[in-house]
Amino acid sequence: MSELNTAEKQLQSWHAWLGGNRGDRARLRRAESPEDILLTDAFFHFLEKMDQADPGWSQQTPMLASACIAGALSHVKTDKQTPSWIHNGKDKTDAAKKIASFAEQLATPPEGKNKAPMSELRFQQLQKSPTIDDFYRRIIRAIRLLDGNVNVVSLANDIIHWHQEFNQPFGRHPAKRLAVRWATDYFTALPKNKD
Repeated sequence: MSELNTAEKQLQSWHAWLGGNRGDRARLRRAESPEDILLTDAFFHFLEKMDQADPGWSQQTPMLASACIAGALSHVKTDKQTPSWIHNGKDKTDAAKKIASFAEQLATPPEGKNKAPMSELRFQQLQKSPTIDDFYRRIIRAIRLLDGNVNVVSLANDIIHWHQEFNQPFGRHPAKRLAVRWATDYFTALPKNKD
C-alpha cells in the first residue's frame, strides 16, 4: 500500500467517524446537489476536520469540490482497499503495493460475476458530465453500482481533479487529464469480450 498523506488519512478518519454520526450522514445523503450540501452543518463539520489535518484544505480545495466529496463519502459504506491487478499484476502472491483506483473498481466484476459494475456508456457519461450537478449525480450512481464499497482516497482525489479541470482549461499533457487516467484504468480492468 502506498503511504497516505495527512489529508488522505483524515478523509478516511472522517468517513469512519461519519459511520457513527447518523444525523450528519443523513443530512449529507439527502442533499441533491453540492449547493445543497453547502447549507448543512454536516458540511462544516467536514471542513473543520479537514482543516485540522491540513490547515490549507479550505483555501486550496474549491468549496463545491469539498461539498461533492463530503456528499459522496456519505454514500460510501466501506472504504474498499483491494490490491490493483492493473498495477501489481495478477499474481496474488506478489506483495501488492498499489490499491485499485475508483475507475478500476468501476470496471472490475464483483466476485463470481463477469460483468463490470458500470457499463461503458455510463462510464463515458460520467467522464463527460457537463455540469457540477450532473457530475455529482453520476458519482452517486457509480457509488451505488459499487454497492457502496469504494476506495475513499481515490474517489476524493478524482473529485478534486475533476473540479480543477472543470474550472480551468486542460493542460498540455493529455496523460495527466483525469478522463485519460480513468479511461486507462477502466478499459484495462474491463473484462474483454470473447466474441
